[in-house]
Amino acid sequence: MSNPRRVAARQSCGTFVETPIRIAEENAVEKLVTELTELRRLVLDQTTAATGRQREQGKATARDRIDMLLDKASFHEVESLRRARGASLGLGERRPHTDGVVTGWGTVMGRTVFVYAQDFRILGGAVGEAHAEKIHKIMDLAIATGAPLIALNDSAGARIQEGVAALAGFGGIFRRNVHASGVIPQISVMLGPCAGGAAYSPALTDFVFMVRGIAQMFLTGPDVVAAVTGERVSMDELGGADVHAQRSGVAQFAYDDEESCLHDVRLLLSMLPANNSEQPPVVPCADPVDRRNDALYDLVPTGGNQPYDMRAVIEEIVDDGDYFEVAEQWAGNILCVFARFAGHVVGIVASQPNSMAGAMDIAAAEKAARFVQTCDCFNIPIVTLVDVPGFLPGVGQEHGGVIRHGAKLLAAYCNATVPRVSVILRKAFGGAYIVMDSRSIGADLTFAWPTNEIAVMGAEGAVEIVFRRELAGAEDPEVIRAERIRQYRRELVHPYFAVERGLVDEVIDPATTRTALIGALAMLRTKHADLPLRKHSNTPL
Repeated sequence: MSNPRRVAARQSCGTFVETPIRIAEENAVEKLVTELTELRRLVLDQTTAATGRQREQGKATARDRIDMLLDKASFHEVESLRRARGASLGLGERRPHTDGVVTGWGTVMGRTVFVYAQDFRILGGAVGEAHAEKIHKIMDLAIATGAPLIALNDSAGARIQEGVAALAGFGGIFRRNVHASGVIPQISVMLGPCAGGAAYSPALTDFVFMVRGIAQMFLTGPDVVAAVTGERVSMDELGGADVHAQRSGVAQFAYDDEESCLHDVRLLLSMLPANNSEQPPVVPCADPVDRRNDALYDLVPTGGNQPYDMRAVIEEIVDDGDYFEVAEQWAGNILCVFARFAGHVVGIVASQPNSMAGAMDIAAAEKAARFVQTCDCFNIPIVTLVDVPGFLPGVGQEHGGVIRHGAKLLAAYCNATVPRVSVILRKAFGGAYIVMDSRSIGADLTFAWPTNEIAVMGAEGAVEIVFRRELAGAEDPEVIRAERIRQYRRELVHPYFAVERGLVDEVIDPATTRTALIGALAMLRTKHADLPLRKHSNTPL
């Protein structure tokens, strides 16, 4: 509809003439926009003094961290003017905008991600009602749109002045973490303290990154530990990056600085799909599909008891020798890595004969089970490289629940519906052979090298049990023992025993391992498998 004032103006002089009323209205809008611009500037500058203290501790600001993580100029902030409602214990005298957390979305390598970054400069990044509600909103948006969620954690914990409302805010975060699990990738980046109940949110996510010297996670701090137990520890000794990356297994990655940490977050995201309904990104590959792996003849000794580094095997067979290892410092007797074959992402679970002869133990079973489950959540095929002598024997392992923990890996493989291919390089003995994705628990294809030995146990141990009476009564037990060992190997653990019974699909030349895996994975790309109808399995936790 035409504005009457504009029509009158045109009629009076033949040309358009703005009226004073219109000018006044525009000036009013301009004034409001100017006020908004000034308010946004104040939001960015409200912590100038605290910024210096943050940098003195070797820490970047929340907004700097977002800039390092996301593609340049891609960040869209939401609720930047949000403020706390509470006024208890003097909180009403200082209600800064953002309420100590920056939330929004942007892109990583052109793909949408959601992010929240706690701002320690504002109220110590403590979580209050408004702070938590901002996080809830960004989590809800990530789930609704099917995009990864990255949490940049740097917080003093729950905001004491807001009482139970702050605790309820944490509960809302935890509930969303659980509901998003297996739906979208969730990555926690620890860039400061994370104490008390707040530590459960990172523990519920898929991957945890930590930076040494500035990040700590614990349920009860050093003062409480000292008061209750008498133990004196620093924050880093109690819950620093190396503690969680090497001992507890809570963190999968530890770094010396924030920049390299956030660089690897981007790298990890490049290997994950946006959600559980999509496939992982595919990249062009110049590494020939039929490239021979003759180096494997020398990398892997034929003697079953000789150690070697399985990382060298992985480097030889994957695209361009490039892989990204998960939980490198924890449970070193098993390797979990992301890599690519012909440009397609795969997850590789591999025995590591360089550590504990590759024997399976409690920590290794938990590490591998979590990785297998993660791959299955996000449609990433699983390749298993097997060279395992069995489960680690010992009272400590048995009393620590190795049966229950080993069952976690068994359950993870049995529940996995993604393509699964295994390769037996040398030995595969006992229960460890079964749980390392054997054909009997659902591996789609199993290859073996001519050096493979698959059996209940090694020849030496088997002979001691099966022929113990004969050995005890022999005039020369060593001669009998040597003969029985040769017999055992000849009849039960020769390279073709398993393939003759259909438990191995093909014995392959080690130099063709890459080609065999790429062919198998290509064939399985259209695999469709359904699990029994149920609410969820009751796996051993």
